[in-house]
Amino acid sequence: MAKDRKPIILSVDDDQQVLRSLKRDLRNQYKDDYRIISTDSAQEALDAVKELKKKGEVIALYLSDQRMPEMLGVDFLENAKPFFPKAKRVLLTAYSDTDAAIKAINEVQLDYYLMKPWDPPEEKLYPVLNELLEDWKMAYRPEFQGIRVVGYQYSPKSHNIKDWLAANLLHYRWVDARSPKGEEVIGLHNCEVKELPLVIFEDGSTLADPALDQIAEKLGMSATVSEELYDVVIIGSGPSGMAAAVYGGSEGLKTLVIEKRAPGGQAGSSSRIENYLGFPSGLSGSELTRRAMAQTLRFGVDVVSPREVTAIEIQDDYKILTLDDGSTVKTKAVILTTGVEYRKLPAEGADTFNGAGVYYGAAITEAKACENQNVFIVGGGNSAGQGAVYLSKFARHVTIMVRKPDLTSSMSSYLIEQIDNIDNISVEGYREVVKVCGADDHVERLVLKNMENDSTYEVDADALFIFIGARPRTEWLESGQIMIDKRGFVITGRDLLATEARSKGWPLERNPYLLETCQPGIFAAGDVRSGAMNRVASAVGEGAMAIKFVHAYLAEH
Repeated sequence: MAKDRKPIILSVDDDQQVLRSLKRDLRNQYKDDYRIISTDSAQEALDAVKELKKKGEVIALYLSDQRMPEMLGVDFLENAKPFFPKAKRVLLTAYSDTDAAIKAINEVQLDYYLMKPWDPPEEKLYPVLNELLEDWKMAYRPEFQGIRVVGYQYSPKSHNIKDWLAANLLHYRWVDARSPKGEEVIGLHNCEVKELPLVIFEDGSTLADPALDQIAEKLGMSATVSEELYDVVIIGSGPSGMAAAVYGGSEGLKTLVIEKRAPGGQAGSSSRIENYLGFPSGLSGSELTRRAMAQTLRFGVDVVSPREVTAIEIQDDYKILTLDDGSTVKTKAVILTTGVEYRKLPAEGADTFNGAGVYYGAAITEAKACENQNVFIVGGGNSAGQGAVYLSKFARHVTIMVRKPDLTSSMSSYLIEQIDNIDNISVEGYREVVKVCGADDHVERLVLKNMENDSTYEVDADALFIFIGARPRTEWLESGQIMIDKRGFVITGRDLLATEARSKGWPLERNPYLLETCQPGIFAAGDVRSGAMNRVASAVGEGAMAIKFVHAYLAEH
């Protein structure tokens, strides 16, 4: 346990001289393994107990004087018990209070009483406390130390916070508001239901129904940018964006990454990437993201998240980016690596239950909540397959539904083989979700269509995960400013010449660089680019390549 998270021995006695002696003896014997807290006020001690509980601290032992003006020691111990019910309770008594102490053993489950004075402590204090503390340690299970999120399982707000924390590799513990633990925490923090979800940080501070940028700011993540001029700004931090950041920072460019949600992109949410060069046993998307972010920060790259770019303005050779908080960033070059997102399911009711049983990706975030449940997956690509394999460890049954006859045309063979060998995964071809049904704000049933005979039928469902293809994140670009193809992907390099870019105002004598858009100095890499290969390795390669072209562009100006 961390030094500042040692279990606590709390002593209270209104006699200052006795309290000093007790504090001295406790520190001499237990300071290496326990924090010693002492006070001469029973009420102050009770207030401290409540605050310690809020902060996730733990009390191992109470020592309380019996005769105190604010309240008797047995009353203090009884009032303190609900906060740390497993803490050992010891009463300090004079000879005249022996009967009260004996009575308290039965009434408040007092563990022991000690007579004053206890000199020498080696004979009359430490042996008793040592035995009690050893007994406490045998039953002690450390509380979770970290962020806790309290809310309702089928709350879209709760899901968004959990998904964001997981995507940003921030360890957290989910607490269902309807559970006994949830009710206890809500009461302890005086939180009303309308203020949920409640985020409790490791230091005990809280944010009720927070926005993501509030959580980021509380955790020390930067959501604001400096007014400096950057050599290159990278919009998006999927594999291509992080690769560009690593190479930009390592090659001396003043580099900024702006991320709308969390690093890693779609790859970051993958439970297992098994075809990435150099990792024969595979690695999770979160592990790849963690390694990449460590490299990015090591090279001094500035990272701003969560923050979204809403517009790009070009002034001479500079690009001015406007962010969603109204601030602006000036840069010489831009790399668009905004990637793609899953397309929305067109079925009736899907939007109604988004975040309340209908999830886009998010297999890792919601897997534990799917324990022993009936789960359906829409989609036949590798992301869907990886999600199914991961969810099968928790769910009672996982059904993959695809419009095609099977998975062979859309999923890697190694993944199909894995799925075939997992008993609680089944694949249904020629299937389409027509309607998502539910009550009490969460999914309960699906109406499915058998495309072979055009019939429909209902199935019981606890959750629906959607992995149905890619939609480029280019909707924020002004019409005509950056040329995109019919599907919304950014056109770059030689493809621009085929679209008559010169006649539309390409201002330079040279041809566009391979990853350059129709605007000189603005590049695109990874899945957002028209013609990209949609593989993690190729996205990383394009991100690194984009920095080479940035250098070439900057050398011209």
